[in-house]
Amino acid sequence: MNFGGANVRRNLTGCLLVFAALALAAPFPKMRAAPSSAASQAARKSCGTVSVAAASDLSYAMNEIAGNFEKATGCIVRVSSGSSGNFLSQIENGAPFDVFFSADIEYPKKLESEGLATAGSTYLYAVGKIVLWVRSDSRLDISKGFAVLRDPSIQKVSIANPQHAPYGRAAEEALRKAGVYDAVKDRLVLGENISQAAQFVESGNADVGVLALSLVLSPPLKDNGRAWKIPENLYSPIQQGVVVLSGSKNPQGAHQFLDYIKSPATRSLLERYGFILPDEKKP
Repeated sequence: MNFGGANVRRNLTGCLLVFAALALAAPFPKMRAAPSSAASQAARKSCGTVSVAAASDLSYAMNEIAGNFEKATGCIVRVSSGSSGNFLSQIENGAPFDVFFSADIEYPKKLESEGLATAGSTYLYAVGKIVLWVRSDSRLDISKGFAVLRDPSIQKVSIANPQHAPYGRAAEEALRKAGVYDAVKDRLVLGENISQAAQFVESGNADVGVLALSLVLSPPLKDNGRAWKIPENLYSPIQQGVVVLSGSKNPQGAHQFLDYIKSPATRSLLERYGFILPDEKKP
């Protein structure tokens, strides 16, 4: 049977055109593209925003911790600083925080007992220290320790308010045990929190202050003053606790942040700010 060369060529050409059209119309197989930076960042933001209430002795340390956590996870951390006692009252009145870092572990325990914090989440993250501090241009001989507070040239001694600031309570206890409280009580100026107490001395509105070592080691004060370490037998250990709040709108992010606090990197950072770490011997 004769098909004819011309007919065969026409048929083959037609088939090739059909196959080409079908190939162009068919979708290409999906390739796994490398994630863009935006997509990668969005994927890492699974824990959302974590709202943190932090005692003011943590002001600079917490800024570093929050920044490191954000870089590691893509989450957002919003930090509010203040006195632990004031935060306790705010939380008891419904303040919308996810995590509470107190300068006193009793406050987190109290919130747990009231059902305002997740049961069993209280964690001792650090033990704080207090020091006597003066500015670099002060003529006071800080090496004399508390004895220097009897100097008649001293007009104001700054401490945090003992009524709601754990560091203020520690300062008052140390002054009493050292036998100098009565000599200085009329010259005390009380900061709303330990950070404000430090500002009073840094700005020259107070001659000397009993401050948190963590603030003295922070950038604004580190190279601008002199400190005397207050003997630890003069005040009760400043045990600092953190707790996840039961009213948290982001419990997953809150627990993730708490886990990050327990990491070696964060523990090392806290140690750099002068804190004694739990389960470690004092130097």
